[in-house]
Order: sequence, then C-alpha cells, then structure tokens
Amino acid sequence: MNADSRDVKHWSDAALLAALLGPRKARAIYAGKLQPLFGGTNADEKLAAAREIVTRWLNEELGAKDALASPGSVRSFLRLQLGGKEHECFGALFLDAQNKLIAYEELFRGTLTQTSVYPREVVKTALRHNAAALVLAHNHPSGVAEPSLQDQALTRTLAEALALIDVKVLDHFIVAGATALSFAERGLL
Repeated sequence: MNADSRDVKHWSDAALLAALLGPRKARAIYAGKLQPLFGGTNADEKLAAAREIVTRWLNEELGAKDALASPGSVRSFLRLQLGGKEHECFGALFLDAQNKLIAYEELFRGTLTQTSVYPREVVKTALRHNAAALVLAHNHPSGVAEPSLQDQALTRTLAEALALIDVKVLDHFIVAGATALSFAERGLL
C-alpha cells in the first residue's frame, strides 16, 4: 500500500465503505449518499458508535504490538481522542516494557488556550499503571500544532521527573484538528 492509498481523506464515500465492509456489502447499502446511513433521529448515536469502534480497534492494535512500530496508529488514536475537543486536554499513552499499550488516560483538562499539568500526578499515574514508558499528548483547539516554549519546557520537566522512576518519555504529540505533530520527529525530545 503506497502513501497515497493510506490517505483516506481523499477516498470517495464508496471507497471508504468498501474498505470497511467489503465491496459487495458496500454496493448493497450505498446509494450515492451517506445521509441515509448516518442520518435520522439517532445520528449522534450512530456517529458515536462508529467512533467507538475505531477507537477500540486502535486500542487493540496498539496493545498487540510495539506502539512505536505503528506510529500511524498512534497518530490516529490520538487524533480520535483529542482532535475534536474545544478545550485543551493533556493525556498519556502508558506503555509496558515492550511498548505495548497498557492504557490511555486523559489526565488534565483546561480552557480554550491552556491546561495545568502537574508532574506529580503524571508520575503517580505511571506508577499505578506500572508503565515502563509513556507517549504524552495534548491538543491545541486553535488548530495550530506548533509547540510553544511552555510545551517544550513541560516535556523536559516531565521527562526528568519520570526518569527518576525509570519511566521513559518516548514522544509527545500535539494534536490540532487532523494534524498530530511529534516532538521526537522534530528532534525536540
């Protein structure tokens, strides 16, 4: 599969349904519009169910293998968790010694432009999960994924605090809409 075929944003509705359900089933239920599939009185429930199915599948994928071996899955998971929020949230993926997902937790919730993060609470949660490593994440509701100086300083502080208990910070993602910026890829970690 080449890079273009994985960019599902550019696929047609029919292609998306075929990828999810198979071509035969997709042709049987798709009549040129998605509204009949997701519309109606329980549209919110249907969309929430679809989102939950994708979240559960990504959870399974991240729990079954090294999370670092599938950075696309990590990005997708974090975009689902944080991408649509109207306020800042800070969370972490807690990983075992093989970098498999133990749990994801949203640790702090803030306002439109900031959230307070307490290293002590992050350390306590890492110990509770018996995590060997973490991937930190927070969102920028503004839609701009660039890390601020405060984001960089917080990442250093958390990495230092967690190192004291032998927990590695493997990455820190900033999610802004459909974008998920990696500190590790930028050389900031």
